[in-house]
Amino acid sequence: MSTLTVRDREHIFEKLRGGAVPERGLDAFAVGIERERRELGRQLDLAERGEGVVKFLRGGYGCGKTFMARLVLLEAQARGFATSFVVVSDNDLRFHRFDDVYRKVMGELGTATCPRGALGDVLDRWIGRVEMQLEDEGVDPDGADFDERVHERLDEELNLKMGGKAPADFVRVVQTIFRLKQDGGLAEAGALLSWLSGSGNVAAQAKKLAGVKGDIESRAALDYLRGALEIVKAAGYKGLVIVIDEAETILRMRQDTRHKSLNGIRQIYDAAGSYPGLLWVFTGTPDFFDGRRGVGGLAPLHERIRFETHGDFVNLRQPQLELRPFNDERLKQVALRLRDLYPAEERERLVDRVPPHFIEQLVQAVTEGFARDVGVVPRQFLRKLVNVLDLVDEHEEFDPMVALGFEPIALTSEEEVALGRPPADTDDDDGGDVPVLEDW
Repeated sequence: MSTLTVRDREHIFEKLRGGAVPERGLDAFAVGIERERRELGRQLDLAERGEGVVKFLRGGYGCGKTFMARLVLLEAQARGFATSFVVVSDNDLRFHRFDDVYRKVMGELGTATCPRGALGDVLDRWIGRVEMQLEDEGVDPDGADFDERVHERLDEELNLKMGGKAPADFVRVVQTIFRLKQDGGLAEAGALLSWLSGSGNVAAQAKKLAGVKGDIESRAALDYLRGALEIVKAAGYKGLVIVIDEAETILRMRQDTRHKSLNGIRQIYDAAGSYPGLLWVFTGTPDFFDGRRGVGGLAPLHERIRFETHGDFVNLRQPQLELRPFNDERLKQVALRLRDLYPAEERERLVDRVPPHFIEQLVQAVTEGFARDVGVVPRQFLRKLVNVLDLVDEHEEFDPMVALGFEPIALTSEEEVALGRPPADTDDDDGGDVPVLEDW
């Protein structure tokens, strides 16, 4: 049985009711993806050792790409990484504009203690680490020069860690934020923090305090990301994991925007090695990776990340990691896990009314409308399952077998024992083409 809190369980089922992927507690019902998880764990190992890496998750609709991506972020945070989860959108995220991508990455930056918008928290943690180092060295924290000593150490670390990796404006803004916080200028420090996070709505007066003008431009945004990565590591985190979900949205964009977006991914892949400790995870459909309108039409990128198979053998360590569709058995196992996690008022009644053979029939019923293609219906199935669990929990007289018109099935001896019933005497033994553009 999982050790999830009641709050986590309620979060899981509330998300599933709306057909969404929960943001925590996923490990409790992750079934049949052990090999894929090991490979993504290997990617985290590489990032933790200072490598800059990129991994692509490919799979059709319903294969669990978003689930897997969320699972990676949870594991990353448990290991001590900062994370960011970004969904590609043709409305508010123009992927060919890296200033847009940077803004979304910083806005969704999270840690185990700060789920979103964590850049300010990361900076505070870094400053706190510097202060503790000075105290350990014997510097009096109550001394009149302590703040100045902290500022000097921050400058030293900035110069050491950035070493020309980040723009000069980035360094100046970080220095100014610290000084403003020490002097009580929290509003101005907050405004500069917003600017550093990519906001385009910061007053000129606040930017003037740090000697910067304008906003972060697309051509410089990659360098700002490098600076943010170094701050994350300086704050004590192992590195940064960025998920770019639903990359196939790029296929719906105008031709020129689509071309630039694909070239942007190519640039990220080629530059990955210069971002030690950063793992990018892209999710997309086979059509996105293989089609001529997608990666398949951009030869420089397609040649680097081409997906290959050898009969039934697939190398999980190649750039693209394939996620297989659900099958009946895996869907059943997920359903049983969720039934056991459900925060029921009367657990015995829930287990009695939703036994394994009911779940088997529910899988059959939900998938019939999809020509038995289980791979396209996990979200619909889970919504139906959660609805049944809710009804059983809320109404003592509700019998899902009757309500859904399912035929009763004789239980196996194992199921009888699982329900706490004495096994019946029986002698049966049934086990039952894109142009290559210049870099930004």
